[in-house]
Amino acid sequence: MKIAVDAMGGDYAPELVINGAVAAVKEYNLEVILVGDKPIIEKLLAKNKYTGNRIEVIHTTEIIEMHEPAALSVRRKRDSSIVRAMELVKEKKADAFFSAGNTGAVACAATLSLRLLPGIERPGIAIVVPNLKGISLVIDVGANIDPKPAHLFQYGVMAQVYSKYILHKNNPSIGLLNIGEEEGKGTDFMKEAHALFSKSELNFIGNVEGKDLFSGKCDCIVCDGFVGNVALKVSESLAETMMVFLKREIMSNFIGKIGAMLLRQSFKRFKKKVDYTEYGGAPLLGVDGIVMIGHGRSNAKAIKNAIRFAAEEVERNVNDKILEEMNLLRSAAESSPEKVSNG
Repeated sequence: MKIAVDAMGGDYAPELVINGAVAAVKEYNLEVILVGDKPIIEKLLAKNKYTGNRIEVIHTTEIIEMHEPAALSVRRKRDSSIVRAMELVKEKKADAFFSAGNTGAVACAATLSLRLLPGIERPGIAIVVPNLKGISLVIDVGANIDPKPAHLFQYGVMAQVYSKYILHKNNPSIGLLNIGEEEGKGTDFMKEAHALFSKSELNFIGNVEGKDLFSGKCDCIVCDGFVGNVALKVSESLAETMMVFLKREIMSNFIGKIGAMLLRQSFKRFKKKVDYTEYGGAPLLGVDGIVMIGHGRSNAKAIKNAIRFAAEEVERNVNDKILEEMNLLRSAAESSPEKVSNG
């Protein structure tokens, strides 16, 4: 199995990207194609003392920076590491793609190059979040900020499949992120989305509120990309702020320092539960190929794990399962006038 990696994408690229890719190759049974500035990449591979034959390097002359407009950059910078790496997946020279670079550019390149799965009208970025009962999957967190109700329904289908086959959830439950739990809450847009879910065969539990992002009330939380991205960024900021507050209080006096020493193992377990690097990346679901997007601040561990999860998506045929689920829902809708398949 080969994973195409945008070696130039991310706040700490290319060094930490190469470090993570080397770690993934050493730990897992896969190959990596590093796409980017070849002389720099080879220098960093030498620094890692990598001498194996499971990493290929493809040279590119352009980089899409974080601040650049997505669609325009993808069309103009055809020799960028994002575009070239995505083309490897399109040409079946790689089985999956990973980048910690410009998220909008990755989503745009994937949609233009790979196209969408039949029956899916918009791609969605899904992210795993910890909760009081384990983990949940939130979709969308930034790919589509102006969706239609049918798009949210399709997100629910894809989230259910991903949760079942990648996160090992049995009959995953789905909630629609809204301003209240009651069926009549929210805008007409949300009410229409609620109706689509309610009339389907999915395991839909109804509306959920912002507090349920981490309560474990359901396995999959569906929202539009604008709301999802804001919720994600607020959650990240809150987690970081709370850690700083806690550290300040602990280190402010001698008793706190002694207590911290006694609780060291508990703190380590807590940190692991909320550490995004355990999953590394967010799958872009709905495109006709496996695409994994990393956080811009991804370290080597995050990149290693993102590559691993991309490989798991390939192994478990996630896209085939999404198509199967869409077909099953469509068949159920046709056999029962009360049910709907995709709005």
